[in-house]
Amino acid sequence: MLVYVYKSPKKADTFLYVLKKNDFSDVPQALRTTFGTPAFVMVIPLNKRPKLAQVDKQTLLDELNQKGFYLQLPPPPEDLLKAHKASQTTKPE
Repeated sequence: MLVYVYKSPKKADTFLYVLKKNDFSDVPQALRTTFGTPAFVMVIPLNKRPKLAQVDKQTLLDELNQKGFYLQLPPPPEDLLKAHKASQTTKPE
């Protein structure tokens, strides 16, 4: 199974996976507007890839089969203040 990956010109680190090249008919219009004009990135042969770097393969397959597309959003930004506060906690005496 081949999957076609496109990146968003409007949203950093946001990718759209579809089953047919340049076929966005299953993608809702509101998402297409927000995503912008998709820029082709690569083709992934899923049967030759046991794991994917940023996406759980089973989740990807489930979404493709149910919706016809998969939207990969960037991970949330790290909360540096929270991490700093956690490192500064003192032990009671």
